[in-house]
Amino acid sequence: MKENQLPTPFYIVYEDRLRANLQLIDSVRRRAGVEIIMAFKANALWRSFGPMREMGFKFTASSLNELQLGNKHLAAKAHSYCPAYTDRTIDAFLNGSSHITFNSLSQAERFCSRALKAGVSPGLRVNPQCSVIDTDIYNPALPGSRFGVTRDMISDRLPEGIEGLHFHALCESTSFDLAKVLAAFEEQFGEFLPSLKWVNMGGGHLMTREGYDTDHLVQLLSDFRRRYPNLSVILEPGSAFTWRTGDLITSVVDIVENQGISTAIIDASFACHMPDCLEMPYKPAITESVPEAPGLPVYRIGGNSCLSGDFIASWCFPSPLKADDRLRFEDMNHYTTVKTNMFNGIQHPDIVWCDSNGDCSYLRRFTFEDYESRMS
Repeated sequence: MKENQLPTPFYIVYEDRLRANLQLIDSVRRRAGVEIIMAFKANALWRSFGPMREMGFKFTASSLNELQLGNKHLAAKAHSYCPAYTDRTIDAFLNGSSHITFNSLSQAERFCSRALKAGVSPGLRVNPQCSVIDTDIYNPALPGSRFGVTRDMISDRLPEGIEGLHFHALCESTSFDLAKVLAAFEEQFGEFLPSLKWVNMGGGHLMTREGYDTDHLVQLLSDFRRRYPNLSVILEPGSAFTWRTGDLITSVVDIVENQGISTAIIDASFACHMPDCLEMPYKPAITESVPEAPGLPVYRIGGNSCLSGDFIASWCFPSPLKADDRLRFEDMNHYTTVKTNMFNGIQHPDIVWCDSNGDCSYLRRFTFEDYESRMS
């Protein structure tokens, strides 16, 4: 099948775009001599993991479900980080992990020896308190953060048995943002680095975004490794793996006019199928839209749910929209399918794979039974 033959709504993932991202990430890891692993919190479409397996990418997990997904579909052990492990979950995490990071001193004291006995390398998440993120909901370095240990909480030595440090303070950030955070990290925690085995620099490294300076990133990481030749360096980006690799294709089903505002209702929902648009918030690109200009029609786009706020304003189009017009919401493969929900029982969009030849096949089609089983 070809893309234009498929009924909407559907998410579509493009193999050639995914492979291009993986090749760039692979180039960075080889040139810098670091390990770069996938973060499932950004994308967990395991039926699209074939290219990742081929290139030997491993993964990070923050839940037992993510852990099992990676163990099964990437055939790898996890670099696990969870805000809090329990006696009920710790053994399962250890069984499926090669590295495990503890979020607090109390967690490290409670579980570090168990990790070592299980042959899993234990680490501690630290907070360099260097804020480079503008959107507070994604900023783990805000005052009072529940993530990581600040330098003043550690005396002259790390908890017994800790072999690595983990920091995560980026979100779709540049290598120059990383440089700022890394400088703060070294200033505060550098005294501990010569005695450790690894450092995990977390996620948020958007190296596949157009204009990202990968040469600067490679130099930054290479210089760090020269300063600390004893350390293995790990990065765990989320968005970078699937940045601009897929879209959400929808259709206009109605045009609503109210008090001078035109709203195009689509057969999908921001609340259900593009929740970050309302949560962050941000306005996605629509391929068919054009820059606003006098005389051209302007529309809010409204989702097909009963939530009053299920809309975003506004886009301009070269001609009036009408029922059955298709709209492509760009870049809907990262932090989208992992966050969808079935509010209002709205039918979930299909998920489609487009191979390098342009041939499309369904990865998943959703039915009433999916909704029914989730509610019981």
